[in-house]
Amino acid sequence: MTDALLALRPWAAPELTSLGRLPMNAVDRRSGALPLDGDWRFQLLPAPDAPVGTAWSSAYVPGVWTMQTIQDADDLPQYTNVRMPFPEYPPDSPAANPTGVYEREVDVPADWAGRRIVLQVGAAESVLLVHVDGRPVGVSKDSHLAAEFDLSDVVRPGERSVVRLTVVKWSDASHIEDQDQWWHGGVTRSVLLYATDPLHLADVSVRARRDGELRIDCRVRDTRGALPEGWYVSGDLDGQLLPQDREFDQANAEDDRVSDFLGEARIHATVPEVRTWNAETPELYDLTVRLHRPDGTVADTSRHRIGFRDVEIVGRDLLVNGERVFIRGVNRHDFHPLTGRTVSYDDMRADLVLLKRFGFNAIRTSHYPNDPALYDLADELGFYVVDEADIESHDHAHEIADDPRYLNAFVDRVSRMVLRDKNHPSIIIWSLGNESDYGANHDAAAGWVRRHDPTRPIQYEGAAKLDWAATDDASDIACPMYAPLEDCVAHALSGRQTRPLIQCEYSHAMGNSNGTLADHWAAIESTPGLQGGFIWEFWDHGILQRVNDGRPVGRGGAGLYDNGVAAPGHRWAYGGDFGETIHDGAFIADGVVFPDRTPKPALYEHREIAAPVRIECFKHEGIVLGNHQHFRGLDWLSGTWELSLADGQTLTAPAGLPDLRPGETAAVPLPFELPRDGGEAWLTLRVTTAEDQSWAPRGTEVCAPQVRLREPAVREDVPVDRPVEVDGEGLLVHPLLTAAPTLSLWRAPTDNDELGGIAPRWRAWGLDTLVRKVVSVRQDGGRATVLAEYAGTVGVVRHRQVFTQVDGGIRIDEEAELPDEFHDVARVGSVFETVAGLDLLEWFGQGPWESYPDRSTGAPVGHHSVPVDELFTPYLRPQESGGRHGVRRFTLSAPDATGLAVELDEPRQVSVTRYRAEDLTAATHHDELVPRSGCVVHLDAAHRGLGTASCGPDTFPSYLVPPGVHRWSWTLRIL
Repeated sequence: MTDALLALRPWAAPELTSLGRLPMNAVDRRSGALPLDGDWRFQLLPAPDAPVGTAWSSAYVPGVWTMQTIQDADDLPQYTNVRMPFPEYPPDSPAANPTGVYEREVDVPADWAGRRIVLQVGAAESVLLVHVDGRPVGVSKDSHLAAEFDLSDVVRPGERSVVRLTVVKWSDASHIEDQDQWWHGGVTRSVLLYATDPLHLADVSVRARRDGELRIDCRVRDTRGALPEGWYVSGDLDGQLLPQDREFDQANAEDDRVSDFLGEARIHATVPEVRTWNAETPELYDLTVRLHRPDGTVADTSRHRIGFRDVEIVGRDLLVNGERVFIRGVNRHDFHPLTGRTVSYDDMRADLVLLKRFGFNAIRTSHYPNDPALYDLADELGFYVVDEADIESHDHAHEIADDPRYLNAFVDRVSRMVLRDKNHPSIIIWSLGNESDYGANHDAAAGWVRRHDPTRPIQYEGAAKLDWAATDDASDIACPMYAPLEDCVAHALSGRQTRPLIQCEYSHAMGNSNGTLADHWAAIESTPGLQGGFIWEFWDHGILQRVNDGRPVGRGGAGLYDNGVAAPGHRWAYGGDFGETIHDGAFIADGVVFPDRTPKPALYEHREIAAPVRIECFKHEGIVLGNHQHFRGLDWLSGTWELSLADGQTLTAPAGLPDLRPGETAAVPLPFELPRDGGEAWLTLRVTTAEDQSWAPRGTEVCAPQVRLREPAVREDVPVDRPVEVDGEGLLVHPLLTAAPTLSLWRAPTDNDELGGIAPRWRAWGLDTLVRKVVSVRQDGGRATVLAEYAGTVGVVRHRQVFTQVDGGIRIDEEAELPDEFHDVARVGSVFETVAGLDLLEWFGQGPWESYPDRSTGAPVGHHSVPVDELFTPYLRPQESGGRHGVRRFTLSAPDATGLAVELDEPRQVSVTRYRAEDLTAATHHDELVPRSGCVVHLDAAHRGLGTASCGPDTFPSYLVPPGVHRWSWTLRIL
């Protein structure tokens, strides 16, 4: 007999968004529920209409079958960015359509007799069909919101029932879930069963304003039929009883919003001396709403943590509690390297804690509603949230935006998100989705939101992208993605700006990236009308993969990675690594953290840019400090002064931070008297948390603003009349070098270099295969001069090296003349290799983490020491990494303190790793790399900035390496 739900073919019916599914609401039913997570019987069918067999394996719920080792299940993850993974045109899906059947017994508690019993499935990708004891119950679409079904007439308390969840992977809905992430299939969030009284709270809506006004609207239903006369609601806030108000209860028969089957009631109060919520001081109150039967007993309870705050747009400014706030945001996907789309509460908390420690105050839930727990955490820890609907039709955006077959889906997905999440103070903006063009379906969804929740603005990039100054589209905010900074500044200065400009995506973090981030924020903070944006993105979505069989490791892989590196025999997989032919490669690895949540160096850049306290300037009478927060003083912070001198000294002293309100500045005296000698001097303020915070223990570093107190002193080497040894090719002979210093113009291309079209140009010029030819070698006492030419395919570089014996070492003066054809190269500098055993790098310069010319604000100048093996940054696709900007001098030493020392003529870009540029260029994953025993050292006179050209603007012209003459000098000594 044909199953009633399968007969509907819901995977091929875009107009059908659900069947038998309960309305969405904001009543949290997790407390007291019966959890159904764990091992379920499982079969993976080739298509939804294929018969279910008798042989079962096991799958864990919540989880995706694409990440679990399941017998007879061979459907693996697939990554695409824009392209759909199948050729069918919307609303069609492929006939070969993996379908997971989950089944388990459930013992329904006997004491649930007479109660309303509800099944909640937290999320399933992409179509969910529910059966209980073989009876069809319902259908749901939307892979990132819960579906609830009333089982009161299906199950019997005290007896055992069989629950079956059938999950169809591909459907008409897949065309509007075309987000930039891995494709999976499964039940991705928790499943539970709960019971309520037949008389229950159907919904609770809370509006809490910064002036203390509190309004609570309740909807009440009774599954037995008409509501009993005399029911009422009550509430308390932090244990204090709120006044009752029956303005809209069932007894008010004149109100047209009430019927015999739906009651409404409102509690209205004003809270004196209210503590307001914002991202810096996220003050929350405990609200309890109770529904009472006519006899006064409690039928139902709903608990919420609420915050009093206002959000509004005034002119071109987005205001929170009347203050224009900067949005220091990041886009965040649900991701885990072992479980795919399934993330635990601890995972989510760890995500947000890390973001808070690095200065972020906002999250865009790209590109779908997150687990409810994430919003609880955002409320608690303090984040401004753009809550985004599960709509992205990237591959077929133009067609779907106006397709009436998808109208229901657009409105359904947006409205259900709002209904679920409306009571969270952290949510300040609703988003209609992502990269789905713009059409009537968006306008319909926006209209529903404006009517239901006029307290928050709406944003949608597709609506505003054609004219940032328009006033008649669905977006209240101009929220472009990857807009050139000069265009943003020009718009803000044009006089045409009508709404806030906050980029929904910017500073694409793929590989070694996020160049010019500090430049962007310098412009944002100094240009009225610009308010920030959301970095793309938080995660590198690398899945932990076994190299031997190419399969995901799955839930049992904890401990098989550390500090961003997979254990031997494993690697971080990206698009194409699971044998898929349609994929978008490493474009999935574009986050500010590695797959194990290890911070990338770019996070330290952001931390300093977002510093709450800064050194504004240095005057002879002292240091001027400023409070750059919006709502908070500096009393939650403590500080330590650190003075770094060029002679190797580092002095420290406690720092008393002044009492400053947001936006205020004050001068404090210099904490040290500078020594008369010592050359360059830098003063750093190490700012830490003074007490435990919800997101950081006491003593956690928050920022490290710095100012230079004294310029470097000029040092002169003393020549020595002793011959310099060079070989017949003009190459320096040195006991600690296995490869002599030669000219380098090439770097292992970053993802920005490759996808931005820069590396292909370098290859066309032959920069990766330059041929060196010696022109002349001349010895003159303690000096040797070598002239050489490096020929590419389109030009010749003339290179001169002058080696001079000086007291204790050799000074190398270099000059390279680049032809006009080489108008934008990776670097100009020297590269050499050392003997093995020199395993510690110590330097005076910027650090300790990686930095580059256009990403160096977060690396303070000082004395740093890092083992060589820890200098390299393991970006998922091997590429240029490990550089340190602004290095003045360094040593490479063995455990016995022997080794070499290098002094540079001025601050230069230096990298020391175990890999040649060609090693990194040839590898696609880190398991292919074999570290060299010695060190590969680059000293760059000029190094190209990183930019973000893999998806967005390239670096600025000031960070390019031009043609012409480049000169640099350095002195090599033996320790």
